[in-house]
Amino acid sequence: MVGLVVVPFVAALTVFAQAIPTGTIVDDVKCAADPSQSYALYLPSRYTPDRAWPVLLAFHPAARGRAMVEKYAAAAEQYGFIVAGSNNSRNGPWELQRAAVAAMPADVGRRFSVDPKRVYLTGMSGGSRVALEVALGKNDIAGVIASSAGYPDSQPRSRLPFPLFSTAGSEDFNYLEMRLLDRKLTTPHYLAIFEGGHTLPPDAIALDAIEWMELQAMKAGRRARDEALVDRLLQKRREAIGASTSDARTVHLLDALAADFQGLRDVSTEAARAKMLAKQPDVRKALDRERTADDEDWRTVSEIIEVERSLTDSDQRAQSLLRLRTELAKLSRAANAEDDNPSRSRARRLLRMITAGAAERVDDPEYRAILDQYRLPGRGM
Repeated sequence: MVGLVVVPFVAALTVFAQAIPTGTIVDDVKCAADPSQSYALYLPSRYTPDRAWPVLLAFHPAARGRAMVEKYAAAAEQYGFIVAGSNNSRNGPWELQRAAVAAMPADVGRRFSVDPKRVYLTGMSGGSRVALEVALGKNDIAGVIASSAGYPDSQPRSRLPFPLFSTAGSEDFNYLEMRLLDRKLTTPHYLAIFEGGHTLPPDAIALDAIEWMELQAMKAGRRARDEALVDRLLQKRREAIGASTSDARTVHLLDALAADFQGLRDVSTEAARAKMLAKQPDVRKALDRERTADDEDWRTVSEIIEVERSLTDSDQRAQSLLRLRTELAKLSRAANAEDDNPSRSRARRLLRMITAGAAERVDDPEYRAILDQYRLPGRGM
């Protein structure tokens, strides 16, 4: 897949910006060069063209630019970000995304005073794949916030040229994709899991994402160091660690703190505590179970997809349908259990993962009827 290219930002033509109010979301800003393209916009209340501002460019799978801007408006106001969400980019032919990527960044760059070293991207589901496609296109992107979907080419990567903050709901059908994506990375990364489905993260996590990008920008020299901000964010992380009731979760939080604040503060105490805690037998077993659970989920889905492929074989079709029905029924029972527990969440996300992409994988009316029978109501977007 050919990488999408962001048009380089140019000096703002402030005559355009005068009609745009600050401190409020504007639903429909039409691109001057192509009025068929538009975006929702948030300018922080203290915006002036006298200085350069970081910008967050957002993409939604259903062209809901306002939904993206609403999610980050509070954080943008606090940290001084311009946020623009395309009203055109949506799931479908890549030409739709290409047009939006060509139009929106160029228009934002012409209208407003944007810091070219601090261009960030975010997206939800298919919009996340658009954001990552752009970032992988050698566009000097400062960071990506990827919600509920990963790389457009599905190729695993251990290194990225930009920091990646990813999110997923506990019942998200792309939960496993996001966990495996995060597990592979060795360059700056952070994964935030929340209770929910295939949807944008809660506001608190949206704020965490912007704050994490602030730390990464200071470490990379993309913005001036703010010692008071570093101290405040470090204290916030330490409080989260203190509130953790799971030793395995505490290890993850300590590791993340040590990685994120390395070079900004002395984090040797947290790094040492993480190593010590991870060596405790019970904690080590819990951490191993997490990794094993991800691997087992991947095997479960892979095995079902393999059985689906045998539906085209007339000699195996009846047996394959029976096996698929049996597996789906088992997942459905667990997914509809009364008790809200990790097993129920696991069954729900696996069932959604299998049913969500089946139409693209299998053209078998009887099997599709079985999938419809066990399909869960959507929790997302």
